[in-house]
Amino acid sequence: MIVLKFGGSSLADAQLIKKVIGIIKKYVYGGDEVSVVISAMGGVTDRLLKVCKSITEGTGESEEIIRELEKKHLETASVLVPVQKQPEVMAEVMSICNELSDIVHGAQLLSEVTPRTRDIILSFGERLSTYIISQALKIDIPQTIYTDARKIIRTDSSFGMAKVNMNVSNTLIKKYFDENKGLKVITGFIASDAAGQTTTLGRSGSDYTATIIGAATDAMAVEIWSDTDGVMTADPRYVSDAKSIEKLSYHEAMELSHFGAKILFPLSLQPAMMKQIPVIVKNTFNPEHRGTLICSESNGSNGLIKGITSLKEISIINVEGSGMTGVAGVAARLFNALWHSEINVIFISQASSEHSICLAVMQDDAPRATQVIRDVFAQELASGLISSVNYEKELAIIAVVGEGMRQRPGVAARVFEPLGANNINIKAISQGSSELNISFVIREADLRKALQALHDSMFRKT
Repeated sequence: MIVLKFGGSSLADAQLIKKVIGIIKKYVYGGDEVSVVISAMGGVTDRLLKVCKSITEGTGESEEIIRELEKKHLETASVLVPVQKQPEVMAEVMSICNELSDIVHGAQLLSEVTPRTRDIILSFGERLSTYIISQALKIDIPQTIYTDARKIIRTDSSFGMAKVNMNVSNTLIKKYFDENKGLKVITGFIASDAAGQTTTLGRSGSDYTATIIGAATDAMAVEIWSDTDGVMTADPRYVSDAKSIEKLSYHEAMELSHFGAKILFPLSLQPAMMKQIPVIVKNTFNPEHRGTLICSESNGSNGLIKGITSLKEISIINVEGSGMTGVAGVAARLFNALWHSEINVIFISQASSEHSICLAVMQDDAPRATQVIRDVFAQELASGLISSVNYEKELAIIAVVGEGMRQRPGVAARVFEPLGANNINIKAISQGSSELNISFVIREADLRKALQALHDSMFRKT
């Protein structure tokens, strides 16, 4: 079996969904056994998030947004579903939207959106799109089955980014697939806890759904269909001659994803990696392109570097002081405090003298993170053991990734030489012992120039 996953950019409107349906039919008519995972239509999740915001802020926009979403899905159904079947499908769409209205009305009475309620509200995007697409496919493929992933993927109750119980989920998925033959069209992103409450899987949740299904069914491959020709050597918005990467290892893909590449989130790759199932990233708008294969082995013939990726709107926080030298537990206290405050640390660098620790966080988190660190080291700051805790904003992180860098002398020189030639200052550097990734911080204003210079150096010479 092959699991196909289609993201929101492939499902923006009825005409694009027709392309998706055409791709699915081509697999089915070609004799492949497939299952399909569907995201919400493009822009719908953002509108549902706005519904949540409207409830907490009391702006009164919620019902208007819901009616807009209802209209969008009804219009989509009218294009995709034959006239004789439209009354049934449209009645179900309206029923789902009315259910959403009832939930939102209840939350408005309390003027709050709990994490549990937020997950329920966000689930409606996938429920609507998957239902409509399953009904459209049913016209030519009668054995199509609409599948609510809440029945087959079990999680804990960590609403917003629930942890999947793989053992229970694998059992439920296998049982469901054994009992239901045909083309399964499955809601991405959503699941349920042991009490049957709706949960969501967090960032790249639909990708995660696809790899969970693929691993449980021992699929031949999981295909992630998006709007680019696979994973690119750099962000084409900054590097005009960026090209598709033919092959990546799971570890290379995870490194690229962590630093902002348009690719599966690391957690989403884990089920496929555990079962050694290939993941292929393909383009809905250019289906004949081979895309990018992600598997256990990298393609060494692709050269030293596989890709260059970046994150914008970064701040670095510097913690400095002679009192940190030789003192055990400083880093533990620092990162434990940030963890308890739910602040994600993206990048870490420490001088060998132990006189300073540099870490990067998202720019919006920087003021709060800085205060958290100042609070936890209040005594050391008062006594002068730590001299300062400050942050700098308007920065970016660039990561250069490739398994070809391992045990190869001169890699750092190849990376930093073009930056120096272009007068780009580096504020912090980090490299893990795996030698898979060199990452560094620069001014955000230099990002475009830095990416182009690095890409020219790495990919025109290799």
